[in-house]
Amino acid sequence: MSTDNAHTRVELVRSDEEEKYLLQSPREIRQLLTSLVTGRALVSAQLTPGNQSFLTAVLGLADDDTALLLDGSTDESINTRIEQAAQITCITQLHNIRIQFQVENPARIQVDGRPAFRALLPDSVLRLQRREFYRLQTPVTQSVICELPIAGGTGGGMPVEVRIIDISSGGIAIAVPPSDFVFEPHMEFPGCTLRLPEAEPIRTRLVVRNLFRLVNRNGIEMQRAGCEFLDLPRNADSIIQRYILKIERTRNARERGNF
Repeated sequence: MSTDNAHTRVELVRSDEEEKYLLQSPREIRQLLTSLVTGRALVSAQLTPGNQSFLTAVLGLADDDTALLLDGSTDESINTRIEQAAQITCITQLHNIRIQFQVENPARIQVDGRPAFRALLPDSVLRLQRREFYRLQTPVTQSVICELPIAGGTGGGMPVEVRIIDISSGGIAIAVPPSDFVFEPHMEFPGCTLRLPEAEPIRTRLVVRNLFRLVNRNGIEMQRAGCEFLDLPRNADSIIQRYILKIERTRNARERGNF
C-alpha cells in the first residue's frame, strides 16, 4: 500500500514531536482552512460509516468562524450519504504539505443555490510535509527488511523481521508487526540489522520517533513506526545512498519507458 495515496487516512498515534504534526490552535486552524479556500484546494472526503469517497472543497468559514462549509456533490445520492455520515475525513495538499482533518455530523445547507454542508471546525489538523513523511518508498516487489531484537535487550531474544516501508540516510519507517510487540516514541532497539539488496548487512541502533496508523479506502490498516538511525557504521551512509540512487534510477527509467 502506498502511503502517498490520496485516499489513505493517516492517524498520528504517538510522537515525540506531536506539535510538529498536529495543529491544535483554533486561530491557526482557521487560518489554514482559509488558505485552502483561497488556494482552491481539492479535498478527498471519506465518509464514516460507509467508507465512500467524494471530491469536495472548503467553501469558507461560517458562524463567526466556528464552523466550516464543504461543497456538496452533483450526485444527489452522495449528498444523501453525506447527510447520514457521522464523520467525514478530509484529505488534501497545499504547498506540498499533506493536510488531513475530521469533521462530525455534517448538516446540509444551500450556498448560492448549490448543496453544501456545514460542520464545526475540527479540534486538530494533521500536517505532513513530504520531507518528514514521504521518503524513498521501497519497492513492493523487492522486500527490504530490518531485523529487530524485540525481546531480551541487547543481543538477547530472537530477531523479528519487519518490512521497511521507506528509507533515508537518517532513518527508516517500518511496518509494525501485527502482534503484541510494543512500540513507543523514544524506545531504542540496539543490535538491529538492516538488509539491503546486494549489500552487506548493516548493524545499527534504532530509536522510535513517531507512530502513525494508515488506513486505505478498502479498510486495510497498518501501523507505521518512524525510526532514526543511531550509531551507524562509517560506511553505512554510502551504502544506503547507493541503494536509494539505484532505486530512483530504476523508477525514472521505467517512467521514461526505457526499462
